Amino acid sequence: MTKLVILGCENSHANGFLKIISNKELYPDVEVIGVYSDDTAAAEKLNEAFGVPVLSSYDEAVGKVDGIIVTARHGDNHLKYAKPYMASGIPMFIDKPITCSEEDALELARLAKANGVKLCGGSICAIYPETVELADRVKSNNFTHMCAGHVSAPFDPVNDYGNFYFYTQHLVDMMTAVFGFDVREVTADIRDTTASVIVRYDGFNVTGTYTSHQIPHPYRITVYAHEGIVTVTPAPNTNSYVDELEELLRLIRGEEMEKSYEEFILPSFIINAMLRSNESGKRERINEIKL
Repeated sequence: MTKLVILGCENSHANGFLKIISNKELYPDVEVIGVYSDDTAAAEKLNEAFGVPVLSSYDEAVGKVDGIIVTARHGDNHLKYAKPYMASGIPMFIDKPITCSEEDALELARLAKANGVKLCGGSICAIYPETVELADRVKSNNFTHMCAGHVSAPFDPVNDYGNFYFYTQHLVDMMTAVFGFDVREVTADIRDTTASVIVRYDGFNVTGTYTSHQIPHPYRITVYAHEGIVTVTPAPNTNSYVDELEELLRLIRGEEMEKSYEEFILPSFIINAMLRSNESGKRERINEIKL
């Protein structure tokens, strides 16, 4: 039996994972032995819905599980929740945002690397079928000359869960999934209901538009190339949580990470460069990641 624990369960992601794991036709050998949240009421709702035990502390399951799912709404909790489990060497799913601060991101990656902990997670938008299909086209040189790109997604700049950090990684992860991780610099102008960013790659730029949640399904990715313009609309599908869980289970079975540690924490560095640019009014370089 593969035993998991969910740490931070204030959003729909914890429900999504528990719903599929509780389907024993799909996962007869996977069990969530506990959930934890600083918001006790959120954990108790899951206990009522799925019968999963509520942990008294986030480190209660250390040494008792094969993997952890960290899905707190506030990214400042992600390193805190993951850290006690690092010495166990078990794989971890870390939801978006990976962390808010660059310092937390570096500590997370350094601890994981030192303890052989395999990481997966980030924005679910990066594994929607439309995103994956377009990324595969780019990686297979279907577009011989990339001219530019554009990505749009919603954001929530004022909230109780880290403000700008809370939703921002959706756009960043869709962008890096399609256009790659070789991001050099960013420029950002952040307003109350929208934000515009320019992300500099080697040889082309990707523009990003953050929009209000009031706009119906604003997720878009566009590739501008000599072969033409291609736009996709990534959309949730019933297999999204299955895909995320399957990646964690593959790591538990001993398979390798799909991203490097540097790539995994890069979104935290891109998002913080956006904030620095908005503050300075200038183009800002992505800080070097040294593990």
